[in-house]
Parts: sequence; structure tokens; C-alpha cells
Amino acid sequence: MRTRPSRAVSILVTSVIVTGLLIPAVAAQPSGDEAVPGAEVGAPAVVDLSGIPAEPPVQPSRPAADELFGADCATSIEGSAVTAHCHNAYPETDLVSLHVECDRWWDLDGDGAAVAVGPAARAELTGRCWKEVRAAWVSHRRP
Repeated sequence: MRTRPSRAVSILVTSVIVTGLLIPAVAAQPSGDEAVPGAEVGAPAVVDLSGIPAEPPVQPSRPAADELFGADCATSIEGSAVTAHCHNAYPETDLVSLHVECDRWWDLDGDGAAVAVGPAARAELTGRCWKEVRAAWVSHRRP
């Protein structure tokens, strides 16, 4: 049968722990004429409402439809292989290239050939290193 500590023992242990936590806080408080860094504890908080704008800030205008360009690409690195999946949601063709930077000095970095990704089209680009991959990114350009 498991013994249960009495309620009085639990209260005593709890009070000892709380007292042990409070003593360092009381000892750290400045005494008498010492200045307390920061705002005074008893001072009421004052909020200047004139600094808050009445309306939200103006949002920047969206780019015109002819300025929208570039396929959305997701790049993943698994070991020494790099794969980029690109989807072009815009009405203009995008030429995408995969660039792979290898970690070892003797391992050649790779710049893939440009692949045309037409409107609403998808493309998969792949590249690799012999050992570890340091970085991989996709560049975009207009045809």
C-alpha cells in the first residue's frame, strides 16, 4: 500500500519552496534612496493616442498584369541530388535554370540549361553533386 503524505507536510514543503524563491528577489531590491532602473513601479501608464493613426497605412499598389512574371519553384535537396519543381501561373513564358553549388572544392558546380515553362505549365529540373550539396537555386529570365 502506498503512503500518502499528510496535508500539513505538503503545505510545509510548499511554503519552504516559495520562501526560497522569494528571498533572492527581496535581496535584489534597492534599499532606501537608490534609484530603480526603468519606469517607476507606482506610476500610472500613460498612452499618447496622438501617435496612433486613425486609419491603417496605405498598402502599396499591386503590380500591373504585364509586370507579373516568373514561375514558382520549390527546390529540394536529398543527399547529393537536387530537384526543382516549377509551375508558371502567369501568361508569359519563363526560362528557368537550376544552379547547384557543391560543398567539396574538387566537386564541380552545375548550371543547368534553360527550360521554357509556358503559361500554366510545369517543369522538373534536376542536378547533382558527387558528394554534399552546399546550395541550390533557380534563376528566371524572359525569353
